[in-house]
Amino acid sequence: MKKTLLTLSLLALTALGLQAQNQPRWIQQPAISPDGQWIAFEYKGNIFKVPAAGGSATPLTLASSYNGYPIWSHDSKKIAFSSDRYGNFDVYVIQAAGGDATRLTFNSAKDIPYDFSADDQKVVFGTDRHDVYTSARFPGDSYFMKLYEVPVKGGNSALINSAGTEYVHYNAKGDQIIFQDRKGYEDPWRKHHTSAVTRDIWTYDFKNNSYHKVSDFKGEDREPVWGTGDEFYYLSERNGNQNLFKSSLANPALVTQVTKFEKNPVRNLSLASNGTLVFTYNGDIYTLKDGGQPQKVAINFEADFAADQTTIMPVRGEASEMAVSPDGKQVAFVYRGDIFVTAADGATTKKITNTPYQERMVQFSPDGKSLLFSAENEKSWDIMEAIIVNKNEPYFYAATVLKINPVIATDKDEFQGVYSPDGKKIAYLEERNVLKSYTIATKTSSALLPEGVNFSYSDGDQYFTWSPDSKYLLAQSTEGGGWFQNEVVLIKDDGSAKRINLTNSGFGDTYPQFGMDGKMMYWLTDKDGMKNLSRGSQDDIYAMFFDQKTWDKFQLSKEDYELRTEQEKKDTVGKKPEVDKSKTAKKTPAKPAVPVEPFAPYLKNLEDRTQRLTSVSTSISGVKLSKDGEKLYYLAKFDKGFDLWVTTLRTKESKILAKLDAQGADLDMTKDGKFLFVMANGSIMKIGADDGKVTPVRINSEMELKADAERAYILEHTWKQVKKKFFDPKLQGVDWDYYYNNYKQFLPYINNDYDFQVLLSEFLGELNASHTGGRYSPSFPTGDETAALGLTYDLSKTNGLYVKEIIPGGPFDNASTKMKAGMVIDQINGAPITPNEDWAKLLNHKAGQFTQINFHDTSGAKYQETVKPIRPRTETNTLLYNKWVKLMEKLTDSLSGGKVGYVHVRSMDDPSFRVTFDKVLGKNNNKEALIVDSRFNGGGWLHDDLVTFLSGKLYFTLRPQGHVTTGGEPLNKWTKPSCVLMSEGNYSDAFMFPYAYKALGIGKLIGMPVAGTGTAVWWETQINNRIVFGIPMIATYGPNETHATENHQLEPDIQILNEYNRVLAGQDQQLEAAVKEMLKTVKK
Repeated sequence: MKKTLLTLSLLALTALGLQAQNQPRWIQQPAISPDGQWIAFEYKGNIFKVPAAGGSATPLTLASSYNGYPIWSHDSKKIAFSSDRYGNFDVYVIQAAGGDATRLTFNSAKDIPYDFSADDQKVVFGTDRHDVYTSARFPGDSYFMKLYEVPVKGGNSALINSAGTEYVHYNAKGDQIIFQDRKGYEDPWRKHHTSAVTRDIWTYDFKNNSYHKVSDFKGEDREPVWGTGDEFYYLSERNGNQNLFKSSLANPALVTQVTKFEKNPVRNLSLASNGTLVFTYNGDIYTLKDGGQPQKVAINFEADFAADQTTIMPVRGEASEMAVSPDGKQVAFVYRGDIFVTAADGATTKKITNTPYQERMVQFSPDGKSLLFSAENEKSWDIMEAIIVNKNEPYFYAATVLKINPVIATDKDEFQGVYSPDGKKIAYLEERNVLKSYTIATKTSSALLPEGVNFSYSDGDQYFTWSPDSKYLLAQSTEGGGWFQNEVVLIKDDGSAKRINLTNSGFGDTYPQFGMDGKMMYWLTDKDGMKNLSRGSQDDIYAMFFDQKTWDKFQLSKEDYELRTEQEKKDTVGKKPEVDKSKTAKKTPAKPAVPVEPFAPYLKNLEDRTQRLTSVSTSISGVKLSKDGEKLYYLAKFDKGFDLWVTTLRTKESKILAKLDAQGADLDMTKDGKFLFVMANGSIMKIGADDGKVTPVRINSEMELKADAERAYILEHTWKQVKKKFFDPKLQGVDWDYYYNNYKQFLPYINNDYDFQVLLSEFLGELNASHTGGRYSPSFPTGDETAALGLTYDLSKTNGLYVKEIIPGGPFDNASTKMKAGMVIDQINGAPITPNEDWAKLLNHKAGQFTQINFHDTSGAKYQETVKPIRPRTETNTLLYNKWVKLMEKLTDSLSGGKVGYVHVRSMDDPSFRVTFDKVLGKNNNKEALIVDSRFNGGGWLHDDLVTFLSGKLYFTLRPQGHVTTGGEPLNKWTKPSCVLMSEGNYSDAFMFPYAYKALGIGKLIGMPVAGTGTAVWWETQINNRIVFGIPMIATYGPNETHATENHQLEPDIQILNEYNRVLAGQDQQLEAAVKEMLKTVKK
C-alpha cells in the first residue's frame, strides 16, 4: 500500500512538473525596469524577463550555474546580476535585449548588486569583504555587507560605505541611500519575531556623512525603495503578516499600509520610475500602483525549461554508515539515503534500495541472509527486511532478485532495528525514546525502556546491544536525567525484570558491548580523561565482569596464564577418547535432553570486578575486543586523526595496528575476529587483526538521482521531524500542516538547491524560533579563492593597493620586509594593478604559493618581495580577529589607566574558555576590575563554566613567611568586580551566558539587548549532505518562570548603541561605557 501511495505521489509531482512548464511559480528576486515595461526575475537558476503586463518570458541566461538578483540600469538597457559560475557570487552585466554576460567582480567574497550609479556607468553592490581599516567593530565579514561600486566596463572595485548596508538604493539626486541594516545573526526568512536584532530602515547622507533611522517597529522592517521625493516604501511585519508599507523622511512616524495579504509574507520589493511596484507573494509576482489593487502577473514559457532532474550518479564512496556481515564477506553501506552491499574482497557492488526517501541503520542477520534497515516513507519510519529470493545465491552483492518486506510498520516511528544473535527477536526504538523487543514468530513487542527514561537528541544517538545468548541487552541510558549524562543499564530481553544500572557514575558511560561470550562487558567512560571545558572529554575503555571465574582468569599475568594453559593441556594428555557408542550399540529411544543451564550474570560487588583497559585517555571512536579477551582494538586520536590501535591486555602493550589519520571513523569486526573494518571519511577498509594490513574495500556502483523527488522527501521529512522534535509540542500555535501543503505546491518549480534552501527556510521560518532555517553549502573544488596578503588597504582608491597597516602574523610581518604603512602595491607577479582590472584576479588561487609583490613608497622608491599569501578566511578569522582584540585591550587599558582588564569570549567552547582563563588570571590577574566581552559570540555550551569562573568570592588570603600577597582562594576564579558587554550579535549560549550572569547577580550587562535564543538545536544533515536544517529541541526556563527564554529579549542594565560614524572611525562607545562603569567599582 505504501509503495502505491508513493507511486501516486510521484505521478502527481510529475503532473505538476508538466504544468509548471508553462505557468512558473516560486519566482524569486523580481526587478521592474525603471521605464515600467519589463520585469526581470530568477526562475530555476536563471534570469528571465517578461512584460510588466504579463506574457511570454524570455531567458537572458541559460547557464548550468545559478544566476539571480537582477537589477536594472536607470535607462532600462542593462541588467546586472549575480552568478556562482566561479564558486562564489560575482557581479555580471548583460544587455537587457540579451547577449553575452560580462563578469565585473573577481573577488571570492559574496557580491550582490543593489543599484546602478546615476549615470549608469557603475554597478553598486554589497559584499562581505573586510571592514574599513579604521573600524573598531568586530571583524565579522559575513555579518555586515560593505557597499562597493565597479565600472560597467570592468575594472577595480571601490569601497563606498562600510556600515553594513543591505538592499541599498540611491535617491534621484544620488546624494542619499536608503537601506536595511543588519545587527547580528538570525535566519533572514524567520517570521514574526520582535527583538533588537530585527532589521530596520536607515538612510545615509553622503554630504553630511550622517545616518538616520527611519523605522521604529521592534520587529522586521526591510527592503526599502525610494518613492516620490522623500517618500519610501518598505516591507514590514508591524501589523502581523509582512506587507507593503509607505512612509517618508519628513514624517517617518506616519506609516501607511499599502497591502493586506494574509498567511504568507510579501517579499522582493522593486519600484519603477512611473510608480509601479513589483513584489512576490506566495511564489507569484504581483504589480501594484499606489492606491490600486495588487495584480498577479501571468507568465508563461513557450518551451519546456530545465524540467528533467534525473541524473545517473557514480557511487565510489562517501558512505555515511557501514555494516559488516558476520562472515566478513559482505559490507553494507548507506550512500545518499540508499543502501548498497559490496563484496569485501572485490569490486562488485549491489544497489539494494533505490528510493527518493531515506533508508539507514542497516544490519545483517546472524546468518547473513537478510538485511534489516529503517526507512522513512509515507506516515512514519518503519523497519524493513531485504532478503535474497534465489536460495542458491549466497551474497547480496551478487543477488539477482531481492524482496523487501516491512517487519515493524505502524503509524508510529520505529527504527534502529537490531537482530538478536539467535535471529528470533529484534530490538528497536519506538518514537526515538522507547526501547522495545520484537518477537518475530509472534509479531509482538515488549517495552524494555519506557517513555520518560531517555530523551533522544539526534536520530541514531540511542545505543543498545544484545548479549550472545539473546537473553539480555546492554543500553546506554540517561535514566530520566536529561541528555548529557549516560549510564549503562542491563535489561532482560522481554522486559520481565527490573533494569539494572551497572555503572552508577557521575561521569559519562557510553557504547557498552558484551565480550568473552557475554561474561563481561566493555564500554567507554570519561571518568579518567581530561574534560573539555565546554562539552566532551577524553575517554577510556573499561571492563566489568559478570562471572568470577572469567574475572579470575583475566587477572592472571602473562606468565601465570601461560603456566595455567600449559597445565590444562597436560591434564588432557593420556585421556582415552570416548567411544561413540551410537555406532556399536543398538539404538534405544532417546532420552529427553537435559536443558543447559543458561548463563546468569553475577551482579554482586561489580565494582570489585571492574578494570580500566586503556592506560592513556584520549578521543576514542570505536572499540572491539577479541573473542578470547586477549586483545583490544580501538580507534584513538593521539595526533592529527584517528588511528587503529591494539592493546595486548595481558601485557599492557599497545601499538598502532594501522595508521589512518582519519577525522571520523567507525569500527566493526568479523565474527571470527580475523578482520576489522573501518569506515573513515566515507571510505571503507578491511584490516587484518594480526598483521594490520589495510585493504581498501572497493565500491563500484551508480544510483539514479531524482533531485526533484529527493527535495520533496526532504521537505516532508522536515515537516515530520519538527512535529516530533520541536521544543514546543504545540509548535507555538503555528498551523504546520497548512504551511507544509502550501510550500509543497512549489516543489515542481524548483530545480536547484539555492531556491530550495529559500523554500525550506520560509517553511521553518513560520515557527518564529531561533536555530531554524535551511542551509545549503555548494561544493566548488576549483572555484576562485582570493588569497590575502595580511595587509589593510584604503579601498576607496583603485590605481593600486594603498597599504594602511601590516597585520601582525601576516605574510609581510617579518624582519626582512621593506613594506610599511603608506606604501602602494602596483604589481602582483609582474601584472600591474590599474583602475581597469580587478586586482583580485591576480590573487585568485595563490594561497600558499610564492607570489612576487612590487610596491613603492611616497618618494617613489621601488621594492620587490616574494611572499606566500594566505587563505582569506585565515586573514579574517585569525589575523583580523587578533588585531581587533588587541585594539580592544589597548583601548581598555588607556581609558582605565591600566586598572581594568579586558577579555573577549569568542565562542562558547573549550578553546575560548582556555583563552579567557589564560588572559583573566594571567595578564589581567592584578587588574582591579574586568570587562568580559561576549559581543558577536555565536554560541556553544559554556555558560555555566563562565558564570562559575566569574562568581568567585575570596575566602582566604595567602601569606608565605608573613608576606602579604595579592592572591588567595579560590585560585582559579575571578573574585573582583566584572561586567559583561553584549550586543544584538549574541546568539544561543551567548544569550544564556549573560542571562545567567544577570540572574546570579554577578555584575552589570552593558551594550544592546540580546534576542531570546536560549535553545539547544540539532542541525540535521540531509541525504543530500549539502543541505542542513535546524530544529530547536530543548527550551530553557528561568527559575519560577512559566515561559521559555526563547523569544524573550534580555535587556542590558546600561544600554548604549555603537553609532555608525564612531565605530567605523575607531571608537567603541559600548566599551567606553563599560570602562566607565568598572572605574566606579574601583573607586568604591
